[in-house]
Amino acid sequence: MAAALSPAFTGLRVVELADDPGGEFAGKLLADLGGDVIKVEAPSGAQGRHVGPFVSGHDGDPDASLHFWTYNSSKRSVVLDETPAGRTRRDELIATADVLITTWSPSQLVEHQLDLDALLTELPELVIVSVTPFGLTGPWAEYRSSDLIGLAAGGLLNLCGYDDHSLPPIRPGGNQAYMVAASFAHCGVLLALIDRQRSGAGQLVDVSMHEACAVSGELANPYWFYPRALVQRQTARHAQPVPTQPACFKCGDDVWVYFALVLSDPKAWAATVTWMSDLGLAADLIEQKYGDLAYRQQEFAHIQDLIEVLFLVQDSATAYHEGQRRGLPIGPLLAPEDLPHDEHLIAREFFVPLFLPTDPSREALFPGSPYRFSAFSSGPSPAPRLGEHTDAILAELDTAKAVQHV
Repeated sequence: MAAALSPAFTGLRVVELADDPGGEFAGKLLADLGGDVIKVEAPSGAQGRHVGPFVSGHDGDPDASLHFWTYNSSKRSVVLDETPAGRTRRDELIATADVLITTWSPSQLVEHQLDLDALLTELPELVIVSVTPFGLTGPWAEYRSSDLIGLAAGGLLNLCGYDDHSLPPIRPGGNQAYMVAASFAHCGVLLALIDRQRSGAGQLVDVSMHEACAVSGELANPYWFYPRALVQRQTARHAQPVPTQPACFKCGDDVWVYFALVLSDPKAWAATVTWMSDLGLAADLIEQKYGDLAYRQQEFAHIQDLIEVLFLVQDSATAYHEGQRRGLPIGPLLAPEDLPHDEHLIAREFFVPLFLPTDPSREALFPGSPYRFSAFSSGPSPAPRLGEHTDAILAELDTAKAVQHV
């Protein structure tokens, strides 16, 4: 096998003026694949540095925020203040970049004296990626937002929750609205860079978290656009116009598994009945009348009762692996703290050991890359300490200026 090449974005210089997970994660996606992502921070540090949880014994330490580490791995940090000298340095830094990422609203851009249109005129090859709650134009351009507001206004929140619609929707964890926006921003960067190869010109990529969420409603959009049907949220199931059967079952070890039995699939039905029969639990399901789909649908409550017994007599690991062996779509409902012990993630070396920014002599497991490339390497390196690379980056700027004047 040929030696692995440098990561995909090696040689790509990115300046990041981002203070929320949407822009920060977009920068991380480039940094983890080799991009030189320079995060510009105020002397007090990015907002995320002050969000917990913190490494034990380091509460409030801007270099010890697990939240910050999550969204800022593999980057460099430079501290610049909002004085005229600091803004001059910022602009000099942007002039060296291939990509600029910003999360500032139109009024914040004015406040920070950053004119994106003027930048494109001055730096015609620059790709600017703006990741904001509602975009740079429109009546909501200055509205404030959060991950929860993004999910709510974008329609996704109303798809998450329980069959009992007297209860409010449930917000999914993990800053999902920001992640959706960052994913679209990443795609936008790639498209703009590809276009720059053709045209030689950069451009402004205006990413709206609101719009990113609005196009990510899975089945809700096509159901409304075509049959004019409204989907209804359902417990641990895809939202559908009509209720569907429950799909979560408790196992003997009190861990739940997800198993959606599709009655109309004859192979899945036969595999399920055979499994239950092997355990002596099939009861009357082996009778010929259950070969008729209409009869299975009529007796589904009875079938569901027997399937509950099937899982109660097994632990979740046995049910998962045995069901998968029989070709059935079954998966355990794991908690986040279970994932570092997941045998599949361990086998694929998903979690990688990284030295802690707070203590370079200690290592901790860190989520790695969700993709593998045969031609080049990928994966994170530790998040930077506040201002860790300020001297080096400013020295690079001075060297570049000196070369230009020779």
